[in-house]
Order: sequence, then structure tokens, then C-alpha cells
Amino acid sequence: MYSDFFDIKKSMEENIEAQEKFLKSFETVLDIKENQANQTPRDLVFTEDKLKLFHYEKSTKTVNKIPTLIVYALVNTPSMMDIGQDKSFIKKLVDSRLDLYLIEWGYPTADDKYLELDDYINVYIDDCVDYIRKESGQDKINLLGVCQGGTFSLMYTALHPEKIKNIVTMVTPVDFSTDDGLLFKWGKYLNPDKMVEAFGVVPGDFMNTGFLTLKPLSLMVNKYIDIINDLDDPDYLSSFVTMEKWIFDSPGQAGMAYKDFLNSMYRENALIKGKMEIAGEKVDLKKITQPVLNLYAERDNQVPNAASIPLEKYVGSSDYTAKCFPTGHIGMFVSRRSQQEVAPTVADWIKKHSR
Repeated sequence: MYSDFFDIKKSMEENIEAQEKFLKSFETVLDIKENQANQTPRDLVFTEDKLKLFHYEKSTKTVNKIPTLIVYALVNTPSMMDIGQDKSFIKKLVDSRLDLYLIEWGYPTADDKYLELDDYINVYIDDCVDYIRKESGQDKINLLGVCQGGTFSLMYTALHPEKIKNIVTMVTPVDFSTDDGLLFKWGKYLNPDKMVEAFGVVPGDFMNTGFLTLKPLSLMVNKYIDIINDLDDPDYLSSFVTMEKWIFDSPGQAGMAYKDFLNSMYRENALIKGKMEIAGEKVDLKKITQPVLNLYAERDNQVPNAASIPLEKYVGSSDYTAKCFPTGHIGMFVSRRSQQEVAPTVADWIKKHSR
């Protein structure tokens, strides 16, 4: 009677199977590569303060002659764009024959407290652009701006239009009036002046805590439940560990620049109102007459579509293309769709407009 409810032999077999799986999984965890990021071959070609400018090795003899500079956000690091060679957004662009450069902003320390938007736009980006122009022999280059880096790229192009050939913006906010996302809703009520007064350089951990609260609790829990089912898959585990490292790798924010950006964008929406000034010079988006490609993600929970879509109304370009992809903020760079659709769209558009 008891055996009808409890099969001892079956129970022992299942227990042994579970232990074998655990031991195998434990060996897999010990053997996984800790970091699959930044594997696409590149050379460090220019440095300035904390900034590093990298040039990716050209994959073929026939390369698009107009170089493209990637400008990433100050939050997190651009390594997310080069995770795993089979999934790398950057490798896909390089393999598509683009001549590619990338800015890594580095990690601000106490002595960077007084860096302003002017330093990032008119010094750091401008010096990188001039370096690339000199090395390539081209009067103009392309900009590819990601998230806040796209906002920076728009500001830079408006102030230095003579140096830019084409501009691509990806998941880039321009209209900060929307309340669609928590960050945009909260941003209007944050007091960056007090934060900078307290911290000087706003700690990356503080920033990361805020971004993590934007994610539903179910997603945060489910990702750890999901990984239990894939403990014996070394490729999955390696990618998971790399992404986790990227998520929690948040550089601090230089105080004055952080304050300038939050006050000007989230609280005043100054860029599209024509009230944005950098070093006393007005940033007029109508001066952007270059071809523009604006890409955004349908399920973006960090930069709402309502913040990205309006760009067309404010630039002066007559050659404007917008495209939405059915993915999320990170999915634009780390997904099958990124490889099959997003990166090819960027590469084809840049090559077509760089002839």
C-alpha cells in the first residue's frame, strides 16, 4: 500500500540524476569564461584624461571611406555593444566594412567633479572627431550616438555641423516631457544640485540602484530562476555572467555635467525648446541638415518611444529616416534581431550615405 504512493527505486534514481546534473553544472560554472565583452580586435589610438578612443581593426580591404564614431552614454559602459562574437553588434558593423571608432568615457574620480557638458561636447567629442578626421584624411565623419550618447551627438552636430557627414541615433531621448517611463517621470523631481553637493561625483552604485528599480520585480527574479534550468550550458552561462557584469558596471557621473543634463533635459526640456546653451552658445537642432537615421525600440523601458520619435520635427534635415524594431532597449544591441535586422540597417544606411 505504501509503495503505491512512494516508489523508492524511482525516487533514488531521480535523486542520483539530480546529483549528477548538479555536479556537471558545478564543473560548468567553474569553467565558464568570465567576460565575453570587447572581443572584437581594436587598438587604443587616442587618450585624454579618463577618455579612451578605440579604432577597430578593418576586417576587409574594402572599407567604407567615411569613418564612423560611436558615442555611448555616460551611464554603464559600451561593452554591451560587443558581447560574444556571435552576437556582437560592433563585430557585425565591422564585418559590414565600416571603419569604426568608439569612445570609452572611463570612470570619473573626485577631480572630475567640475567637468561640464561643454567638456564632453566641445572638448572630448570634438578632439576625437578631429583626431579621426586627421587620421582618415576626411573633412567629415559619421556619428552613431547611443541613448544619452545620441543626445550628445545631436548637440555636437548642431554646434559643429561642418565636421559631420551623417548622424545615426539609437534609442535616443530628445523630448523629455513624456511621463511614459519612470525615469522620465522621476527626473523632473530629482534635485541634482543637492546630489552633486553631497557626492561631487555621483556614484555609479547610486545610479545603478535607480535604473534597477525601473525593471519589474518579476523580471529581476525570473532571470535567476531561468538560469537554474541552463546551468549545464556554458555558452548561456558565459553570456549571462557577462551581461550581469555589464549591468552592475556603472561609472560615476561627473557632478556638474550630471547636474547640467538633468536640469536642462528632464526639468526644462531645453533642447527641443531651443533654450539649450553650451558654453554660452545656443544649441539649435535646425542646424542639423545632415542625413539622419533615428532608430528606436518598441518595448524600450528606459527611453520611451515618445522621447525618441519627435526628433524629426526639430532637426533641419530633409533626408530623415526613422525605424522602430520590436525589441527592448538592450535587445537593439544584444539579440538575434540585432544581428539580423538592426546592425544591417545601420550598416546599409551609413554606406549608402557615405559615398
